[in-house]
Amino acid sequence: MLVWERPEPPNRPVPAALSRERIVRAAIQLADADGLEAVSLRKVATALDVGPMRLYSYIAGKEELLDLMVDAAYAEIRPVGDDWREVLRSLAETTRQTAHQHKWFADLLGGRPQLGPHALARGEAIVAALDDFGLDDIMPVVGAVDAYVIGAVRREIAGRRAERATGMDEKRWQASLGPYLERTFATGRFPALATVVRDAAHLDADDTFRIGLDFLLDGIEARISR
Repeated sequence: MLVWERPEPPNRPVPAALSRERIVRAAIQLADADGLEAVSLRKVATALDVGPMRLYSYIAGKEELLDLMVDAAYAEIRPVGDDWREVLRSLAETTRQTAHQHKWFADLLGGRPQLGPHALARGEAIVAALDDFGLDDIMPVVGAVDAYVIGAVRREIAGRRAERATGMDEKRWQASLGPYLERTFATGRFPALATVVRDAAHLDADDTFRIGLDFLLDGIEARISR
């Protein structure tokens, strides 16, 4: 029986009240502060001022805890809109916002589908908005948007982590590589790339995400209009 189906143990007169919600909230606070490496049942128990063994009455182990954390994050993703394009854009934007608020969430996205109640509610809202699509087109469309968002946010978060690790923001990093690129492009071996690097607009992360999403949604619209 999955964790979402198992009833919680009955309340007992103990020094500190406990519930799955409190356990998950404490784990998320640890992960938000210091990443997934900071999350262990022992550390969560310490944060809640209870013994680690008490947690096993509520969850079977760390894997279930991570599943519950991910589903709690999905509760923050509520796509809205008046048509399929608005809903898919809302899906992409709210997923990105949630991943930046909980950077560990990006590390756990992808892989097998999440089946917690909040993840299923998100899926229901999206599929309902695509009711004019062919039945066989719905999951590939949702999968394409999810794949775009996961790739984009992982790249963005990796960049922010690199800034913290090196103490060098993107502009300083680019400036440090400028002389190398000038020497390399001067060889004439990469003319197309040199033109783009020198002459194309240098977009920030928000504009890059928005424009890339527009390309994807335009492609979906062209496909379903055939």
